[in-house]
Amino acid sequence: MQAKVPAPAIGFAMAEQVDAEALVALRILAMRESLERLGRFDPVRSRERFLSAFSPQHTRHILVDGERAGFVVVKPDDEALLLDHLYIDPRFQNRGIGAVVLAALFAEADAQRVPRKVGALRGSDSNRFYLRHGFRLMKEEEWDIYYVRAAQGRG
Repeated sequence: MQAKVPAPAIGFAMAEQVDAEALVALRILAMRESLERLGRFDPVRSRERFLSAFSPQHTRHILVDGERAGFVVVKPDDEALLLDHLYIDPRFQNRGIGAVVLAALFAEADAQRVPRKVGALRGSDSNRFYLRHGFRLMKEEEWDIYYVRAAQGRG
């Protein structure tokens, strides 16, 4: 029987405007395979789209042993919190980091008693990831699928 690997120790640090280029590069790296499968990989478009909406005050670096392993963007959205971006550098993927990050984000949303929303690119592995972690299908569009996770805990 294989021993369970413990979840990595994860930290967060707030992003700053000067981080924009590094974060967009990480986003492109993390999304490339999914976008190529759909025939929609365009690094220029991806860069412009991310930078046009970059909001450092809503962005946190995901740190593993002090090294940036990814980033997460959470923005207010109506009466919910929108998980706008969650990207893990491919070198750090499949280590349970995303699950640890989601647990922290869920705790924040649950403390505020608000649901968490997220969108995922159609055909991306992230769809299974979000479903596995308690999100439920909300709606589907041509390129994206949207999910919601209700706040947990006592009201």
